Amino acid sequence: MLDEYRQHQRARAAAGLVPKPLNADQVRALTDLLQNPLSADDEALLYDLLVNRVPPGVDEAAEVKASFLAAIAHGELACARINKLQAITLLGTMAGGYNLPPLIAALDDNELASTAVTALANTLLIFDYFQPIADKATAKNPYAMQVLHAWAAGDWFLSRPAVAEKITLTVFKVAGETNTDDLSPAQDVWSRPDIPLHALTMLKNPREGIIADKPGEIGPMRQIASLKENGYPLAFVGDTVGTGSSRKSATNSLLWLMGEDIPWIPNKRRGGVVLAGKIAPIFFNTLQDAGALPIEADISSLQMGDIIDIYPIRGEIRAHHNDELLARFTLKTEGMLDEVRAGGRIALIIGRALTAKARQALNLPPSMLFHSPQTAVVSSQGFTQAQKIMGRACGVEGVRPGSWCEPKITSIGSPDTSGPLTRDELKDLACLHFSADLVMQSFCHTAAYPEQIDVATHQTLADFMRQRGGIALRPGDGVIHSWLNRMLLPDTVGTGGDSHTRFPVGLSLPAGSGLVAFAAATGVMPLDMPESVRVRFHGELQPGITLRDLVHAIPWYACQNGLLTLEKRGKVNVFSGRIIEIEGLEHLSVEQAFELTAATAERSAAGCTIALSEASVITNMQSNVALLKGLIADGYGDRNTLERRIRKMEAWLASPKLLVADADAQYAATLDIDLNSLCEPLLCAPDDPDDVRPLSALSGVSIDEVFIGSCMTRVSHYRATGELLRGHKGQLPARLWLTPPTRMDANKLREEGWFSVFGQRGGRIEIPGCSLCMGNQARVANNATVVSTSTRNFPNRLGNGAHVYLASAEVAAICARLGRLPTKEEYFAAVASLVSCERP
Repeated sequence: MLDEYRQHQRARAAAGLVPKPLNADQVRALTDLLQNPLSADDEALLYDLLVNRVPPGVDEAAEVKASFLAAIAHGELACARINKLQAITLLGTMAGGYNLPPLIAALDDNELASTAVTALANTLLIFDYFQPIADKATAKNPYAMQVLHAWAAGDWFLSRPAVAEKITLTVFKVAGETNTDDLSPAQDVWSRPDIPLHALTMLKNPREGIIADKPGEIGPMRQIASLKENGYPLAFVGDTVGTGSSRKSATNSLLWLMGEDIPWIPNKRRGGVVLAGKIAPIFFNTLQDAGALPIEADISSLQMGDIIDIYPIRGEIRAHHNDELLARFTLKTEGMLDEVRAGGRIALIIGRALTAKARQALNLPPSMLFHSPQTAVVSSQGFTQAQKIMGRACGVEGVRPGSWCEPKITSIGSPDTSGPLTRDELKDLACLHFSADLVMQSFCHTAAYPEQIDVATHQTLADFMRQRGGIALRPGDGVIHSWLNRMLLPDTVGTGGDSHTRFPVGLSLPAGSGLVAFAAATGVMPLDMPESVRVRFHGELQPGITLRDLVHAIPWYACQNGLLTLEKRGKVNVFSGRIIEIEGLEHLSVEQAFELTAATAERSAAGCTIALSEASVITNMQSNVALLKGLIADGYGDRNTLERRIRKMEAWLASPKLLVADADAQYAATLDIDLNSLCEPLLCAPDDPDDVRPLSALSGVSIDEVFIGSCMTRVSHYRATGELLRGHKGQLPARLWLTPPTRMDANKLREEGWFSVFGQRGGRIEIPGCSLCMGNQARVANNATVVSTSTRNFPNRLGNGAHVYLASAEVAAICARLGRLPTKEEYFAAVASLVSCERP
């Protein structure tokens, strides 16, 4: 075991990496060797590995470690290097989970109890183990009482250093927009659980001011190392940072290179500082969860390599060498300083709840140790639809913007790209069973062309989720959103690890894998209630105009009204961090509505609601009940979770009623869109989903490849595509990719003969899933010009150097037939006779 480990250590070091954490088999071998070490050097290495290289919580390796240390503490094993008290101390470094039973038992042993008190006082992940300790205290166990008093006093918090009045940092600046694809490239999704390895890919693609070690493969590691030679930690600085997917992996990479080690927890870091003119809200929250300090400020005076002093409390950024004031800022909340001190927002929430619970058990008043959560200004105005949905999840009539709340989370989606990270976070949280009502795991991003590691993940991750009461889909079932939307309860709140988890009924607030894991484990999710922006459609939809055109009309109208700008420096975005509430399309089906709600991810909105008719939702729910019953019949699990959700759906159907906005509800802004004015298709030009242009301004652009797929499509889009292609003889001039969103859609299209139409013209039909949308497996040709129905067109997302236009399926199909963008007249002539063209 040691020979293999040392060989692994040397190989990783040659690549500039620390070794991987130990697995359960390695820890078993390690514990055997520790009892009979071959040499003093071996013993020292073995001890260091046991202390510092075993994952915490309920990881399988942690279970082996905890059992070994418990046996020593109980006198069942003898180890010269570790005595009973040291075993208790080491159990206290394991965060929670398997280490708790032996620590609680030690409270009854006078020899070990004082050491156990110290260990438990600094352990936060207590959860169901709180009551046994409280019971011991009630039974006059003095050591259990000491533990309660330590928690009540917040010793776990006070033992950590407060945020310094002045933080000196070296600037690492990335100009323009930095999206999460830049920080965590989709092509390298397979390496995300290995944080040090994945961090090597951060900023690997060429861009101004960044010097990649190996362009396209390894990011600016030498440049980062050179800046660190100043002797100060780095601050990540950018104009706009964190747009795109809700990737905890992007935060992990950034903090691995610019954060600080976490004692006793291998290959994870926390802390760090991010300064930007605008930080995307999901990324902002993920940084908070990881113990970083995100600050929005004017960064125009900051340049690569500058040494700066940040004064978090005063809200100032100054030049280190002459104290020149460079910028002022205001922290989003005063509580952010508590979050950093606690090691992250999630740690603070758990610790604060533990302190409150201990004080309640001791009949003490509420603690004044922490900054109080925000409360909104009292108002007599009505509530918006989103505020009412949030209120129901919090047990009140409505929640005002700016209020701190912890809504009950009813539905959670975990994609396979972040699922392994969510699994690790759940282990760290010592979660053995989900508290959220429904957690669903999908495999839509890696099913088509799985790597060896993906094949293993498909099985092990599915088992992990089902063991905790989750529902696991199967590879090839299709896109996560198309499935999760079939499992929703109206007017409830949910979340997911994919940024397009935006429910067409109810309200979803997507999050990084850490917060998703917290919501799954505890059944609640912390947030400051965002403001709302109302998007109101009126007028009559014109012939040939599709829902995708309505999606693009939102940023187009916003730009025309000065509510959105394309320039990244000083970018204006009225939607950023707010909930978009859509009205005026109540007649849409639930499936159609998702095309609009999903696209609010590209607006950097916190979430979205859409007003629909009860008839639309009833029809959808009736179909969904049948679908879930079919899943049970097909052997999907967890069966109990599926049956519970069916009962709740049937209860809603027995008395259907939807929450609606009050007439006097207040919004941060209202955007009115006149459907009568939309007289031609709208496309998003490369490389920005906010850069909307009418078809007539783009006609004639040569197109190399076309992608029709993603969660933005439905079976009707493929029927329309087939009709538009049927008259074409021979191979299409543009390469055509088609990826139905679910296996049900694929089966129906095959039965109806559309696959034959596509195949005869050279169409490449992918298995149901995400396919090109994320660009992590199949890719378009380098530097290709593409028309796509997918969600985003960021640089390099679908292919290296690709230029991507986002458009409706109808426009995309015509482009495949012509090999170029059509004129407005060609488009309307082609779609005039479509049988399958949806009329919203």
